[in-house]
Formats: sequence, structure tokens, C-alpha cells
Amino acid sequence: MHIGLRPVLAVTVALVALSVVTGRSADPTYSAIQLQLADLLIAEERFPEALEAFTRAKESATGPQLFRARRGMVHSMLRLARFADARVEADAALAEAPDDPEAIAMYGDTLWAAGLFDEAEQIFLDVLARDPSVARGHHGRGKWLMSLNKLEAALEAAQRALALSPRDGEFHHTVGTIYKRMHRYEEAAVAFGNYVNLLPNKDQSQRAAWSRAQIRFLRSLGRRVPFDMEPDVAEQLHTVPFRLVQDKIIVKASVNGHREIDFVVDTGAEQTVVSREVAAESNVRPIVYTLSAGVGEVGLRGLQLGWIDSIEIGSLKMDNVPCLIKNPALTGIPRREVESFSPLAAGFSLTVDYERSQLTFGRRIPRDRADFVLPLRQHRLVTVRGTVNDQDVSFVVDTGGEVISISSQTASTLNRRPVVRHLPLRVYGSSGWDPDAFLLPGIDLM
Repeated sequence: MHIGLRPVLAVTVALVALSVVTGRSADPTYSAIQLQLADLLIAEERFPEALEAFTRAKESATGPQLFRARRGMVHSMLRLARFADARVEADAALAEAPDDPEAIAMYGDTLWAAGLFDEAEQIFLDVLARDPSVARGHHGRGKWLMSLNKLEAALEAAQRALALSPRDGEFHHTVGTIYKRMHRYEEAAVAFGNYVNLLPNKDQSQRAAWSRAQIRFLRSLGRRVPFDMEPDVAEQLHTVPFRLVQDKIIVKASVNGHREIDFVVDTGAEQTVVSREVAAESNVRPIVYTLSAGVGEVGLRGLQLGWIDSIEIGSLKMDNVPCLIKNPALTGIPRREVESFSPLAAGFSLTVDYERSQLTFGRRIPRDRADFVLPLRQHRLVTVRGTVNDQDVSFVVDTGGEVISISSQTASTLNRRPVVRHLPLRVYGSSGWDPDAFLLPGIDLM
């Protein structure tokens, strides 16, 4: 028997309205009804409305109800990319219960979402030192180990979180992400399937549809090995010349044995990318549609996922490379969308010698002396730590970009912001024109 959510939601809304009319907003029962409503809205992925319900639930909440409402607000805000607001709410919960491991772990989650990985790491370690049975502490530890590319240890920590809380879908998704980074695609597909099965509205959920597409894509490889190379090719360093065009690193590459074409070396991309035209010419077959987030007014953009049978760049020949196909193509931009190769997504380290116009990449690169050394974190994209006007932030290391940029959210939260007029910029990114971009003078970067 299937029970629809919407009739239940309608009854709950009616009860909420009755409580308001009869003046019971000071009654904990009112908070309980609002929390029930919010949970149903979360199940339907209606996060703005859920956030409103959780906010109302705080009005007359008891202690446990208040923490539940704050936790729901944090969850909703993170889903809506309101990272600064989520951190404020989690901070309030922590102030009310400074010794509660669950409150501490929730605060760590908001630090992680804001890109403050070092601070989040310390929070998760503190949680586990206080209480090793807190699942979110192990989950957080698994994420930061994955960001350091310590994948075996990350998997162990994430599976420990699952053992403590086997019905937390987010934990299954993290396990799947780790397996995917390890190129263990069948195990990743199983973990993502468990995640889908735990979604409250899996038959209509957008997250479920996206995850099912990921599962289908991972399993489409069959028994073939992703990023496959001959042993001697895998162990050697590959050095190729490059051209610098509008501050982008351009190398020559061949897809599926076809003629060499220009590829941008893009460390700010999660996968190798080809245009619709190159995919058609080189017989790159699309498997599924997916969503990709990027700069531009389109925001989340529908694209295709496919497999490149082989790609050759200099002495490198690599088989079974996952790629994004930019189909449908963007319209209204001044140039055709270009191809890009992501060495980091393929598990390579790289050195860019701008003086000699040479790019060197491989599984292991000998360490050279450097004037500055910055630790890297790989959380989807590779980031380094920096400051903007003395405010701690994480910067994506993006060789495919042409300028230094910060997000509008970072700009809005600067604690020392210059009083200047915004200078509008006409720029576009992977998701089209960005009508809100502006130049902000007087910023100190470190």
C-alpha cells in the first residue's frame, strides 16, 4: 500500500491553522505540530517552507523541541546554500548545550559546509574524544580524511558512522563518494542505491532521480577499469608543452584516436569536459543526464555524462575516462564552449612551469623546493586556505579561470568591506552570463 504525503500534509496544515486561530502559539503542542509539518516539508524537499515551519516551532519550544527545531533549520539552510546562516543557528544551539556532542557535531558540519575544513576537523575530533558513539563525529572524520586523499582510513571512518546510524542516508552517500574516489564503482553504486532507498520521497525526489542516474552511469562501465593505463605509462611523468591563451593553459589532446584538438587544463573542474560537437565527432556516447553547478544565471545546468574510450596527451594514453558532455550547449555566449581536461580528477599531481611553458603531471611528482607551500584539500574540488580582509575562506585552485573571484556570499559577509560603488562586470561562466557579477575594489587577499 502506498500512502501519499500530500493528504497528510494538508491535514497537518489545517491543524497548524487551528492552533494559530485558537491562540495556542505559546503551547508546546504548537511547536510539536510545526515540527511535524516541517518534517513532511523536508520529505518533499520544500526546504524554504520547512525552514519557516522550523522557525515557528522555536517560538514556544521545550528544550528537546528547540534543539530539534534548530537542527532542522541548519539542515534546511545547508540545503539552500545559506552556509553563514546555518553556522549562526548551529552556534546558538552550541551555546545552549556546550557539552552536547550532537550540538558540537552539528556546528562542525556547518564549518565544513563553509569550507573551514581545519576548524571542522578539530570539532569532529573533539566530539569523538567526548563520546566515540556519536555517528556524526565519525562521519565528519571520514569526510576530512577523504579531503586529504586518505581514502582507506576515510572509508573505515564512514563505515563506522554507518554502523552506529545505519538509516542515515547521508552516511551511505558519503561511503558511495569514497568508493567512487577509489574507482570501486560497483560498491559505490550499491551505497548510492542504499541512499536512494532511505530518501523519504524516493519516487518523486529530485535527489533520488539524480542518484539513480549516477548509479546507471557507474554500472555502465561494466568490468572495464576507469582511468586505465599501461603500467609503464601509469608510473612515468608526462611533460607536454602548453600555450597560454587568456590566462588559460592549452594543451593538445586526442579523443578516441581522432585528430588532436585544444584542451584547457582545468583544475577547477570535477571531470574532463567535451563539447557536443567533439563528442559527436569522436564517438563519445552519452549515458545519462546529470546536473552541474557553475557560474552563470542558469545555475544548475543539465548536461550529459559519458565515457571517453581513450584520451592521449603527449606520452599519456588513458582509457575509460568519465566526461561531461556539454549538451545542450549554452546559447548567447561570445565563444564556443571549449574542451577541458582535469588532471586532478584523474588522480594526477601536476607542475605548471610558466617560464618554460611546460606542464608535468603524473601519479607521483618529486617535491621541489618552493617559496610558498600550501596544504591542499580535495572536497569535490581542490582548495587552499586563504583570507579575504582577514576573514578565513577556502579558494578553489582553478587553472581554468581568468580572474581571482569570490562568491557573493563571501562578499556579503566581509567584516571589513570598503565603502565603494559596485562596478558591474559582463562575465560568463560554465552556466552562462552572470548578471550579478561586480568588481569589488579594496580587498586584501592572503
